[in-house]
Formats: sequence, structure tokens, C-alpha cells
Amino acid sequence: MYGLTVGYFEVSSTVGVVLFALGIGFLIANLRIFWQFFCYFRLRSTALVTWPGEKPPFYGWLLAFGVVAGVLVFIKLVVQQQPPIRALGEGMMLVYYAYALPLKQRIGRGLYASGIWCDGGFVAYQTIGGLSWREDSQITLMIINRVRGLASSLTVPQIYYGEVRRLLRDKIATHDIPFFGKTFDLGTDEREFI
Repeated sequence: MYGLTVGYFEVSSTVGVVLFALGIGFLIANLRIFWQFFCYFRLRSTALVTWPGEKPPFYGWLLAFGVVAGVLVFIKLVVQQQPPIRALGEGMMLVYYAYALPLKQRIGRGLYASGIWCDGGFVAYQTIGGLSWREDSQITLMIINRVRGLASSLTVPQIYYGEVRRLLRDKIATHDIPFFGKTFDLGTDEREFI
């Protein structure tokens, strides 16, 4: 009996450490999303053309996971009366799935006066080193960050494709996007045929 009790506490403490580590990871993810939303809130008045972000696959299940995390937090804090630190993992999952994820969906993807809000975050025009379109099942603008050397993507709905392309050409023409090479592939522009 004593061995089982010791074994139980070892498993319990291991699970507790794992949940605490997950809580720290989700805390960082939550802070990042809240910061992005704050930046979006400041930028939204400068929107040129925007649209809502696509919901991730199984979005309903992700929200349901937030409800489950909320129930677990309730059980730990109210029913079992455990210290709040022991509910950190579940609490941060609750915040992520029930609040941060829906908040992220409200961020308008598209072009703003000072940059492009991609699927992964904001890219200022001054840091863009290359642009290219990828057209397969959906239209995607690939943006190469000159400073970090990373690529970002922006899924562009068909109805905004022409307008986004024209705005990008205008930004290049006015040198808002500082480009001096030939890596841009923006396709043909209707103005070329006028």
C-alpha cells in the first residue's frame, strides 16, 4: 500500500510539472496574441483592404477544449480547493482556447498604411525583401522579410486579389516598399493594358 501511495505521488508530481510547463507555454502564446491584438487595435484605422482571418480546422473542437479546461479549473480551485498555481496549466489553456484564439480571429488580415498583416503577424513595408504569388487551391501572397530572412504568407480571398495586387504595385511605385531587385512576381496589372 505504501508503494502505491509513493507511486501515486510520483505520477501526480510528474503530471503537475508537465501541466505547469504547458501553462508557461500557453502563457507565452496568450501574451503574444494579446500583444498582436493590441497592435491590430492601434492599426485598424489605417486599413486599406482587410478581411477576417480563416478559422483553423476543427475550430469548434478547439472552443470545446476551452470549455473542458474551464471545468478542470473549476474542479481544481472550487471543488478540490487546490492552490491557484496548480491550475496554471489548465487556466492558461482556458484563456487560450476560450479567449485568445477567438480574439486572434478578429484581427483583420490584409494591407494597412504601414504594412501587411499576414496569417502569422504584422510585416512592415520597410522590412519586405520580396513578394510572390502562389496560386493553387487558394491565392497566397508570399512575403520575404529582408531583416529576418523569413517568409510569411497571406491567404488572399479571390474577391480581394485584384485590389491587393494594385495596392502592392502602388506601394512599390511610391517606394513605401523599398525594392531594388527583380524578385517580385506580382503578375500583370490591368493598368499595363490601358
